[in-house]
Amino acid sequence: MRNPASLYCRASSVQPGGALVRSSTLVITLLALAPAAQAQPPDPRAVYTSACAACHGEDGRGRDASQLGFAVPVPDFTDCDFAVREPDSDWYAIAHRGGPIRGFDRLMPAFGDALAEAEIEAALAQIRTFCTDARWPRGELNLPRALFTEKAYPEDEAVITTTLVGEGLDSIAHELVWEQRFGPLNQIELKLPIARADLGEPQGWKSGTGDLGIGVKHALTHSLERGSILAIGGELVLPTGDEAKGFGKGTTVLESSVMYGKMLPRDSFLQVQGILELPNDSSFEDELVARAVIGRTWTADAPFGRTWTPMLEVLAARDLASGADTQWDLAPQLQVSLNRRQHVLGAIGIRQPITDRSNRPTELAFYLLWDWFDGGVLEGW
Repeated sequence: MRNPASLYCRASSVQPGGALVRSSTLVITLLALAPAAQAQPPDPRAVYTSACAACHGEDGRGRDASQLGFAVPVPDFTDCDFAVREPDSDWYAIAHRGGPIRGFDRLMPAFGDALAEAEIEAALAQIRTFCTDARWPRGELNLPRALFTEKAYPEDEAVITTTLVGEGLDSIAHELVWEQRFGPLNQIELKLPIARADLGEPQGWKSGTGDLGIGVKHALTHSLERGSILAIGGELVLPTGDEAKGFGKGTTVLESSVMYGKMLPRDSFLQVQGILELPNDSSFEDELVARAVIGRTWTADAPFGRTWTPMLEVLAARDLASGADTQWDLAPQLQVSLNRRQHVLGAIGIRQPITDRSNRPTELAFYLLWDWFDGGVLEGW
């Protein structure tokens, strides 16, 4: 094909002088504007309409199976409970490489060869407009879960945390946690410890449940632009454990807490939690607990592959009594996603006392986490 500019110039050369100057000026102007036109970002609505609307509908609600010709459910992007909790990185991965990259159906095609990166991002920007309730915190603020520091983001998770003590009298403790979100900003939580410990002679090894915890969490404020989320929580710990065996405290405890999460550059993050424990029995001292964790996530073949998140927690606890000492611990750890959907994760770490080390043992802790909202525990592998 001939160069359009050269054709235009040859046609202009036969015109009178004034017209030639005007035509040349027009050609130069068009050529100068051409790169700027090419640099214009893709229009989100236009990209979504051409690439996504055939299945997901112009309004983002998804077309009926009778229109699509297949029975696999299509997500409703106007459902804020579903749409907002997913980070852009997951949706980008699915749009680029298709449903199987996250363990979903192959009917979700890969657009990586058909659309440029900027076009996929434009389609995601359009999808984000379908949820019109700004109260729901974005999924990017759902920072990785640490072993001990609770995150501010309200979640739907089931977690089993195991702690092993091999110094002094051996013990193994499991904590079962069930978290369920309700509404855009709230979460209810149940905690049940189960322990088996060597109580020494003559009792030997004994097993039992610990004190049952019932908690709530509420996100006060959140901002993706600032990369931060702030929440408060409360927990009632009931004396259901056997105090004589050391599996319970023997009194009701009321806990209040504040949690803060902050996104940092290069996929790093900071999370902080403060807890005030108020036992009902006055023979127990009130206690103040402070926890903080910093970490960074690496993704293999970013953003498509397995995630690896090393973290370091700093833990402090102090009785609110005159002259009481503060106990300090460090807990280096590593979290890793276990399946393609990345809704089943594991973590392992060590809790190392820094103060009063002769009276407090080192602990090995690990957990298995299932984000049950994203599918069954056996799905997405």
